[in-house]
Amino acid sequence: MTRSRLTEAGGRYLVALARFTIEDALGGSTGAPRLPPEAEQVEEPGAAFVTLTTQNGSLRGCIGSLIAHRPLVDDVRANALAAAFEDPRFPPLGAGELTDLVVEVSVLTRPEPITYQGPHQLIELLRPNVDGVIIERGRHRATFLPQVWEQLPLPEEFLGHLCYKAGLSSDAWREGDLRISTYQVQKFEEIP
Repeated sequence: MTRSRLTEAGGRYLVALARFTIEDALGGSTGAPRLPPEAEQVEEPGAAFVTLTTQNGSLRGCIGSLIAHRPLVDDVRANALAAAFEDPRFPPLGAGELTDLVVEVSVLTRPEPITYQGPHQLIELLRPNVDGVIIERGRHRATFLPQVWEQLPLPEEFLGHLCYKAGLSSDAWREGDLRISTYQVQKFEEIP
């Protein structure tokens, strides 16, 4: 099943829900956001990533789901808590950081595997700033959201860092034996 695009109201609701979930866990929430009638589709199955940054743009946490396996609202709640308190790259978020926090929710399309013959064709098939990429080899797996292209605009560099993130050599993408899938996102974020 292909998810229909979320309305702007649905996206704003998910961002407010992610912030509320984090604030509530820290004991400082101001009340749950109301679900607007035009945003009912957030209750359908969906996959999302919640990204937390500081107002100066530094990453503070990012956790998500690649495949829809629960209602989108539940996925956002769970991933908001995981991004705030369980991202292994960062210590758990503290209440004092809330005022400097910017919340972003990316709702993913279903990942689609791509077939390619060699590294040159792989580079040609990727769409910078459009595609999120998942790589897999054995137990090694990693993804970059499409937003990562902003920091790594060259496909070779993007793939090298993604391989490294998966625990592989940065040249593993050149070997032709990776399973690669792409997806797109609808991104919604707070205004810092």
